Amino acid sequence: MTEQKRAFKLCIFGDGGVGKTTLIRRFVTRVFEKDIKMTIGADFSVKNVEIDGEIVTLRIWDFAGEERFRVLLPSFAKGADGGIFMYDITRYSTLNNMKDWLSIFEYFVSDDQMKIPIIIIGGKADLQDKRSVEPEKAQELSINYNLQGFYECSSKTGDNVAILFEYIARKMLENTG
Repeated sequence: MTEQKRAFKLCIFGDGGVGKTTLIRRFVTRVFEKDIKMTIGADFSVKNVEIDGEIVTLRIWDFAGEERFRVLLPSFAKGADGGIFMYDITRYSTLNNMKDWLSIFEYFVSDDQMKIPIIIIGGKADLQDKRSVEPEKAQELSINYNLQGFYECSSKTGDNVAILFEYIARKMLENTG
């Protein structure tokens, strides 16, 4: 008898250049890729994680952050089970559009279904000397927007990368019962 797998659609969104693609590649391949080309529209990756002995397949959708691609988010986000809003800790401006990103994402995802878990991630945590967003500010936004958690991570060093994906996978499992 084969073990039953659960699969979830996870969307990662935020402004361009915050490190969404690098984060996903680090999680999927465990390798840091320094020179990654800009995402056009959306990209897609798959990775299995084990949560409490259960295999969970994450279908990870990476959304282009540039304004011109934002119109695509609603159609790509449909049917999502969870979301990650990502910003760059060295660029305070990447938090400015958080409300817009969340409203687009939540409006088009929640078709009378349960509210899906969304977390906020501060990327490029290895660049502490260039920090412009304090963790307390992101934590405050996480609470104000009723998000399910906050992490900072570094795709370069790998710090917190696997942990944040396991955390959101656990939240999606809890949300679906």
